[in-house]
Amino acid sequence: MARAVNRRHVILVGLPGAGKTTVGRLAAALLDASFTDLDDAIESTAGKSVSRIFAEDGEPVFRALEASQGRRIFREPAGVIAVGGGFMSEPGNVSEALAAGLVIYLKVSAEAAAARLSATTGRPLLDAAAGDLAAAIRQLLVAREAAYLASGIDVTTDDLTPAQTAGLVAELAREQGGW
Repeated sequence: MARAVNRRHVILVGLPGAGKTTVGRLAAALLDASFTDLDDAIESTAGKSVSRIFAEDGEPVFRALEASQGRRIFREPAGVIAVGGGFMSEPGNVSEALAAGLVIYLKVSAEAAAARLSATTGRPLLDAAAGDLAAAIRQLLVAREAAYLASGIDVTTDDLTPAQTAGLVAELAREQGGW
């Protein structure tokens, strides 16, 4: 039981379409841990969707909510957390995440992410991609990858199923996160 004291959050980061939420839920089940999607926590607190926050209040308000909710969740008992794609690119969030837990970058190519997201909406920075979703994701990757790589741990997801990726995440959590 003393091992639980040493458990650290497992924080999944990466581009939209990397599988953070899907893999996070599966990994949490494998670890018998709680799962939190940071965007869901923001929506619950704000009383409106991420898309509405972006449209009505702007990205700076969303980023402030994201940072404050992230800090709140990081103080809770260890679990699996999926943060939004832009979380790590905001000042201070990288150090907060690294201090709070084991940060794992779910690495995905722009093409694979675009294929996964082609039928989805509600992603404010990608909804205006005007038909070239992969190009928009490549731009996000250029802007964000250095922050993602700060995790020091990455799992390439392109050729893995969500269950396979979750298995690797759970294995890393056990090896390096005190699970």
